[in-house]
Amino acid sequence: MKITCDVCMHHCKLEEGQAGACLARRNAGNRILCENYGMATSLALDPIEKKPLRMFRPGSRILSVGSFGCNLKCPFCQNHGISMADKKKAESVTGTVYLPPEELAGKALEYKRFGNAGVAFTYNEPLVGWEYVCDTAKLVKEAGMDNVLVTNGSVSLWVLEEVLPYVDAMNIDLKGFRDEHYRKLGGDLGTVKAFIERAVKDCHVELTTLAVTGVNDKEEEMEEEAAWIAALEARTGKKIPLHVTRFFPHYRMTDREATPAAHVYRLAETAGKYLDHVFVGNC
Repeated sequence: MKITCDVCMHHCKLEEGQAGACLARRNAGNRILCENYGMATSLALDPIEKKPLRMFRPGSRILSVGSFGCNLKCPFCQNHGISMADKKKAESVTGTVYLPPEELAGKALEYKRFGNAGVAFTYNEPLVGWEYVCDTAKLVKEAGMDNVLVTNGSVSLWVLEEVLPYVDAMNIDLKGFRDEHYRKLGGDLGTVKAFIERAVKDCHVELTTLAVTGVNDKEEEMEEEAAWIAALEARTGKKIPLHVTRFFPHYRMTDREATPAAHVYRLAETAGKYLDHVFVGNC
């Protein structure tokens, strides 16, 4: 019998044993199983600026954890070894370690003496395994520490409502401002905009746009994006920093030239006509 996974905009209708588009959720016994629950492929104590977050706990570190799976298929993905992997592939390529919520929260508290502010769920798309994010984030908050979410924002709003009470800051990928660009990635711009609009109300949000050569690097597109962010700032009274990041050839786009650094700075200047806080990355 087919059952529907409603975690994201794909609404995958899955036969018994079939995995969804994210490769992390599966129909097992006519229920949706989160296969990447607690399965860590990456763990590092990072500078918080690497998330990137520039206006949340600057100078601190954050214990960053990743698993496997993602519900987008970006041809420029920096972490495709885990984000485009299912459980079997993740285990063979990078290895996985079971890290229950209690253990991860305990590590976060242990590393507080090294300047750790809490836990960041990152590297792959964390919300395809939102149950683990929620269970762990509750414990991290109980320990008096913060939670950070690095996400593509391509999930249903009910998932956001589940995790939002426990999340202190997010960096959300806004991968462009054209519907057709998102469709090519297997996503939906409207879903991401709705996610951002809701998240901004209750936590600190910073946005990142990777400027990909010849794809989403037009100045007029950046102007539209920045104007939309500025209007959201005006409605909510919140400042929303934007990171404009330089693209380098990677994964399935190794034949494309890196975005010229000068052009990334021009895009940042364009955004700066509307926004007070614009940062350039990878230049």
